[in-house]
Amino acid sequence: MSDDVIKHSVHTLVFRSLKRSHDMFLSNQGMLPPIDDKAENILKVTKSRDSYGLVMSAVQKAQAMKEREAMSRPETPHDTEIAESAALASDGAMLPYTGPAAPTSTAITPLPRKAPVMPKPKWHAPWKLCRVISGHLGWVRCVAVEPGNEWFATGAADRVIKIWDLASGKLKVSLTGHVSTVRGLEVSARHPYLFSCGEDRQVKCWDLEYNKVIRHYHGHLSAVYTLALHPTIDVLLSAGRDGTARVWDMRTKANVHTLTGHTDTVASLVCQASEPQIITGSHDSTIRLWDLAAGKSLCTLTNHKKSVRSIVIHPTLNTFASASPDNIKQWKCPEGKFIQNLSGHNAIVNCMAVNPEGVLVSGGDNGTMYLWDWRTGYNFQRLQAAVQPGSMDSEAGIFAMTFDHSGSRLITTEADKTIKIYKEDDTASEETHPINWRPEILKRRKF
Repeated sequence: MSDDVIKHSVHTLVFRSLKRSHDMFLSNQGMLPPIDDKAENILKVTKSRDSYGLVMSAVQKAQAMKEREAMSRPETPHDTEIAESAALASDGAMLPYTGPAAPTSTAITPLPRKAPVMPKPKWHAPWKLCRVISGHLGWVRCVAVEPGNEWFATGAADRVIKIWDLASGKLKVSLTGHVSTVRGLEVSARHPYLFSCGEDRQVKCWDLEYNKVIRHYHGHLSAVYTLALHPTIDVLLSAGRDGTARVWDMRTKANVHTLTGHTDTVASLVCQASEPQIITGSHDSTIRLWDLAAGKSLCTLTNHKKSVRSIVIHPTLNTFASASPDNIKQWKCPEGKFIQNLSGHNAIVNCMAVNPEGVLVSGGDNGTMYLWDWRTGYNFQRLQAAVQPGSMDSEAGIFAMTFDHSGSRLITTEADKTIKIYKEDDTASEETHPINWRPEILKRRKF
């Protein structure tokens, strides 16, 4: 009943299988299978999404905006359509055509293009050092001026926040509480609060009526390098080495948003009332513009080749500047449109400041300070910060700078443990310090 199954070697079985396959496909072995359109489309869509997914949404937005503009424009018959209708009408009979002659002539002969005119830079008085304040025992890393313009605060590697009288340069009070370098300071214009952050991962809120810490904002996973306050709402922003920027509710200490997207340290952060409300610059050499309400990135600017260590917003024009060792670049809000390069400051630019008169100052890691005219990008002065006696020349590094609220005093904090205050030279005039301005015909380095 049970027949013995003939046991063949694996070799024989494989060859039998191959023979069956050969016989089965012999008739159409040279023919390729038909192309499956559906599979091809899926492959193309997948490849394009993988390669261009980051910019596809931006392209779709631009197309939608173009369509909206086209819809909103009043429909006017084009010259070609008028000409076609005229040709059709005159096909059978000679009809007099009294169409608009002027548009057709302008369409054929375009107007001559105007030569680009470079605007002449505004004259700015040169700046000079007027006071050196010493008192910190470590690198002075940050500075913030009080809204009333009476005092300013500095934070340093000695873990102390010091408050100084702006007029006299005298020390008013020292605040201790951080356990590592203080890296960022902001004074609120809406409350009697001072905010500080440091390499100890702490973000603190100090009540200036009692000179005590009243709130801590916990959440950063590494050193916190920069702070910003929203000008109109009670929101605090902080960013640092964990590659994120965090949005905090000032009162409840809640982490409202964590803005992720940068792949390296976020070195600079600014906040404004108009869109984009948040702009961040990172060591990954990108700048991101953020939607505060949604907590999402609106746009990424990838023009810089090296770390973006400083971003500054112009107080009146709707523009901002970003600093990197390759170039200082100016951009237009809200879309982040590139305006121009400010080339020449060949150093690691740690900080920048701008005043309402349009004087932009950039401070380098080697102690160099370049002063620019904001509108034209003309570099009207170059300074080298002198180190205080007893310091090495290599300690001439500028870490932070800010103008006071009048725009007439520039405060810089430096690696020689000093704070320097600069002011305009009152004796200078356009005759003594003329503008040595040679406009370039074309700016060669666009990006």
